[in-house]
Amino acid sequence: MSQADQPYRRWVKNELVSFRVCIEQSDLLVSAERELVEPAEKALRRVRADLESYIRRDARFAATLEPHDTLPEAPAIAREMAEAARMCGVGPMAAVAGAVAQYVGEALLAETSQVIVENGGDIFLHTAQPRVVAIFAGDSPLSGKVGVRVGRLNQPVGLCTSSGTVGPSLSFGRADAAVVLATSAALADAAATALGNRIQTEAEIEAALEFLQGIDGILGGLVIYRKHLGAWGQIDLVKIEPAVKS
Repeated sequence: MSQADQPYRRWVKNELVSFRVCIEQSDLLVSAERELVEPAEKALRRVRADLESYIRRDARFAATLEPHDTLPEAPAIAREMAEAARMCGVGPMAAVAGAVAQYVGEALLAETSQVIVENGGDIFLHTAQPRVVAIFAGDSPLSGKVGVRVGRLNQPVGLCTSSGTVGPSLSFGRADAAVVLATSAALADAAATALGNRIQTEAEIEAALEFLQGIDGILGGLVIYRKHLGAWGQIDLVKIEPAVKS
């Protein structure tokens, strides 16, 4: 299933202008105060070029599942991915989707005061009003029925999701959705991977959420495993009517 086919993209409803930006494997859904396809594509090309050029010099960066120190000349996005991964005990590529969304979103803030960039379920937000993000959790009966209200206004935030049952991303756990809210999307992405890796059954939910509490910059977390849900921190849960799936 491509990102464009994912049902959660059909759930998007807001007053902003939404548009897709696709370059090779990258498929972003961007919402901004006006259409910004050209600057968004320019930012995405630059971010991809920086990462691809760096990976050619440091192949282990892309391959390891463990924290990895970057070379001195690494671009900013690679350094931020590596630091987020180190804080969460995962490999740098666990932060890539969130980092790409973040760097594109930050670039667009020169053109718009509000921007939301979604990259495979990993989201960068800078918004002037609260937003509700519905949680897609595959075959869980809670999928699409629970959302997180993001009320952190006029400052960047990341809300990222990892799943052991949905999508192509690597996870060693079985969570239908492991969601993290953080001060950066790169950190939220790495932490969501680490959170999801810790879930095999509902019995691990509490301990997995406790793990997040020791990481600076993490604002909150949520786990959905089948019919079970656990949350910690600044996770403002919202009940979503079934009509969201239409």
